[in-house]
Amino acid sequence: QVQLVESGGGLVQAGGSLRLSCAASGRTFRNYGMGWFRQAPGKEREFVAAISWTGRSIDYADSVKGRFTISRDNAKNTVYLQMNSLKPEDTAVYYCAADTAYTVAAVRSPHEYDYWGQGTQVTVSS
Repeated sequence: QVQLVESGGGLVQAGGSLRLSCAASGRTFRNYGMGWFRQAPGKEREFVAAISWTGRSIDYADSVKGRFTISRDNAKNTVYLQMNSLKPEDTAVYYCAADTAYTVAAVRSPHEYDYWGQGTQVTVSS
């Protein structure tokens, strides 16, 4: 069983920055591919960013490319999402997820993830 706990959400003005963290339980975090997803009110959950278990493969949604950066610290069992130049359309609940299947490439599909956090709210005001 893997538990994921997100933190770092909040209210920020457009153009500002936030860093989300996702802390994972367990001793095999280094073996998990990790992803960030978000869901805005009335919309489906969408892919934001992912990093493979090796860290060699990283992928971003086009809407956040160049503004968001995903990274991982295996020593701290934590994955991060640095979000810069935030826009009102980035407002959503952000979720992290773990893929335990040793997938080589960063994974976009939410169906490939086995565990999910409870989410953290990010609100960007205009």
